This record gives sequence, C-alpha cells and structure tokens, in this order.
Amino acid sequence: MALLRPNSSPLKFIRRNIVYTLRKTCRLFSSEDTTLARKPQSGKLRWRNQTKLLLDDNLSWEERLADAVTPLWRMSYDEQLQRKQKHQERILAKLSQYISGDFRSKSSARDKIGFTVLPILPSPVKNAYRNKDTFSVNRGVDGNPKTVGFYLGTGREGNIVCVNGDHLLNIPEKHKLVARCYQEFIRGSSLESCLLFHTGGHWREVTVRTNSEGHTMAIVYFHPQKLTPEEIAVHKAELVDYFTRGPGSVCQLDSLFFQESAMTRCTHKESPYQLLHGQPHMYEEICGFRFRISPDAFFQVNLATAQLLYGTVRDLCVPNSEGGGEGTKVRGTLLDVCCGTGAIGITTSPRVDRVIGVELIEQAVEDARHNAALNNIVNCKFISGKAEVVLPGLIAQLSSTDGGLTAVVNPARAGLHYRVIRALRNEPSIRRLVFVSCKPDGEAMRNFQELCCAPDPKRNLTMKPFSPTLAVPVDMFPHTRHCELVLLFER
Repeated sequence: MALLRPNSSPLKFIRRNIVYTLRKTCRLFSSEDTTLARKPQSGKLRWRNQTKLLLDDNLSWEERLADAVTPLWRMSYDEQLQRKQKHQERILAKLSQYISGDFRSKSSARDKIGFTVLPILPSPVKNAYRNKDTFSVNRGVDGNPKTVGFYLGTGREGNIVCVNGDHLLNIPEKHKLVARCYQEFIRGSSLESCLLFHTGGHWREVTVRTNSEGHTMAIVYFHPQKLTPEEIAVHKAELVDYFTRGPGSVCQLDSLFFQESAMTRCTHKESPYQLLHGQPHMYEEICGFRFRISPDAFFQVNLATAQLLYGTVRDLCVPNSEGGGEGTKVRGTLLDVCCGTGAIGITTSPRVDRVIGVELIEQAVEDARHNAALNNIVNCKFISGKAEVVLPGLIAQLSSTDGGLTAVVNPARAGLHYRVIRALRNEPSIRRLVFVSCKPDGEAMRNFQELCCAPDPKRNLTMKPFSPTLAVPVDMFPHTRHCELVLLFER
C-alpha cells in the first residue's frame, strides 16, 4: 500500500473533509458558552511553577490561579493557536529526526518534518467550553478549610491554598454555581472537610458534568472514616434536601451521585456511585450519534471540538474514496484500542464491516455497548480488559480479516503499554494506524518511536516499521498549553 503524499488525491480528500467538518461545527457552536480547568502538571515542573506563583506578590490570587489553570489566558486566541502550532511542529521535528537519524540539522522545526502537518484546528467555542469539572476542597486564602475551588501550591511544601474558580475562562457558569452551593452546604454541615485522609474529615471534592441539552450531574466524594452506614445516611439525606428543596435547588440538578471512598480515586466497581436523586445517566450527541454518559465515563471535555476530532479520526482511519458519499463503505475491520465509551468506533462504524473495541474500564465498556444499541449499530463489539493482555490474542484472530485491518489508539497521557505497541507493530495486516495523543511530547513519543524504528529482534519488534504521513493538531483546550494531536502512520 503506497503512503499518502501531500498532493495525492486521498490526502486532498481528507483535507477537504476536515475543512468541511470545521466549517460545519463552527456553525453549530457559534456561541461561546460551554467548560473547565486543566489537570495540574506533575513532578518538578509543577512544583516549581506553583511555588513561583505563590511567591509572586504582584498578582492577585485570582490571577495566580488563572496563570496555573489557563496559562495562555492573556493572549489573543490567534496567538494561542500560533504558539500551539509551533510547539506541535517542534515535537514532530524530533520524531522526524529520530526516524532519519539527522540530529545535526540547523533548519527550522517545520523544515525538519518529513511529512505533512496541517494547520491546527481551532475550537469553535473559546470560553466556558468544558463539560466536566472537578472542584477540590481545602483551606482557602482566608484559612477556611471548607473552601471549594482549585489548588495552588503543593502537598510536598505544605503550602496548598484553595482558590475559588469563578473567574476562570474555561469553566461554565453552571459548574461555578454548583461549586458555590456545595461550599455553602459543607460549611453548614457538622462534618469536617477531608484535607488529608489520616487526619480525619469527610467532605471531599465535587465533580460537575453538563451536556448540550442543559442537563447537570453532580458527584460528591466522601470519606466515611469511622462513621456507621446509618450515620452516613443522615448526611446523605441532608445533601439531597439541600440540592432538591433547599438553597442548592437553584442548580436544578438532574442527577446527584454520592461515592464513599477511602482512596484518592476509585472506580464504580471498587466503590459504587450511589444515585441519591434524579437520572442515572446523561446523554450527548456527537457526529450524529447519541451517547450515554455515566458518572465516571470518559467523554471529551469540549464537545464542539470533539466533533472536529472524531471527524478527523474517522477520515484518517477510513477515508472515503474520491467522489464517494457519506454512505460509501470501505470493507475491513477497525480495531479501536482504549475505546472508552465507543465514540470513535461508533462514529466510524458506517464505513467499515465491523469495529472491535478494547477498554480497561468495565463501566465504559457497558456504556459503549449501550451506545451501539442506542444507535442501532450491529457491527460493533466491545471487549473489557487490559489492552496489553487482550490485544496479542485478539490481533491473531483478526489477522485473516477480509478487507484489511486498521487500528486507532487513543490512550491516556501515560501512553500505550509496550506489549500493545509490539502487538500492533508485529501484525503485518495493519497497514494504517491512527494515534490520538493529548500529550505527544510525553510517553506517546516513546510509542511513536517504537512504531517507526528499524526492526529490532532484541525488543521483539520484527515487522516492517510504520512511517508518519500526516499530522493534525486539534485545539481541545483553549487558554491552556495543551492540544490533541492526531497522527497517521502507514506502511
């Protein structure tokens, strides 16, 4: 199979599809009103940045938080896009240098890249775009331990300050309202907030999810400590009463969940989400398909840009033939690794014979199966388990698939397990692989290199390497340094 070149007809068709999808999505999301905050950095970089912000007496607490959560907020959006484009080009230049072995070139990053990089796809919605936010609980600027907001400082230095996030550009007003009400509730509660697990306290963070239909879901996290179930039931009843009949009823929650946990994070299986009020799920529509969202289900935080992302991934996985309509089907199987609730597989399913998705989180797999049935899709199958365990045997079964095998991977920031990369690389029937990364300069770069390096029997990478042929940056997170990168590999 010949690799796509910048002026080839299939690549021009893909470009045309991406531009069309962008224009269509911009029309659908012309107002700027959805949102949330980025995940904190980790390690030494986060510690240094947070310490620097805390020591800067020239900034207000609100400015310090905005600089930590939305560090590009002072730039115009065009400036943000230019910065992100250049950053992605520097990352991709490193990949090209690794493949070519030419580390001495002094040319610009763009000139070092040996494949096509399209201009970054901007977010149709710039502000209040997040549909999920988690607000922490800790000591505020005034010392009140029942302050709901976002952290500045680090536990390592013991200088954590929780700052209200009402001024942040990427958070919708509905999320801010729920956070304010939750703060009012816990300040009126007889129970203390849980700042450190070993020091006691109970009230922890709250997660708020919203959809395009205006529905709102809140999940309250609670450390039981030594309370009996009967004692906990009293406080759950007070929580429900506050949000349904008390001052919190202004939030108009459609769902209120409660999770008891003595761990920082745990799954529904480890500690079930208890529905205290309302509906067990929310629904969202994307690319013409409807999806069910559970309390802990992964869903892209920026719906408007997710439309662009999934449309781009679909066109790269299974490009329509020149002149073919949307109903044109290309035979073959799509292998969707880290499939989550099935969004990529389901939106691509009309173009292929079948979709096989693999996902670690059981609840997400249940949602994926439900989503396929909800959309009357019968050619999707979703498997629960660790990709590094499931994939080697699964690929062996799919290797003789008629019409060929295409893979798409959408891992978390930690990237793919080496055994997953090895299974994908060593299956010759996979000629096209689309990699979606939210942190391409992290562990994903190691994955890129393992896909593209020369055969190495010592690492059991025996088959022909892939080559990157097209990259599409997608700005999923305006006002932050982050963006998604969609990278097409072929061989």
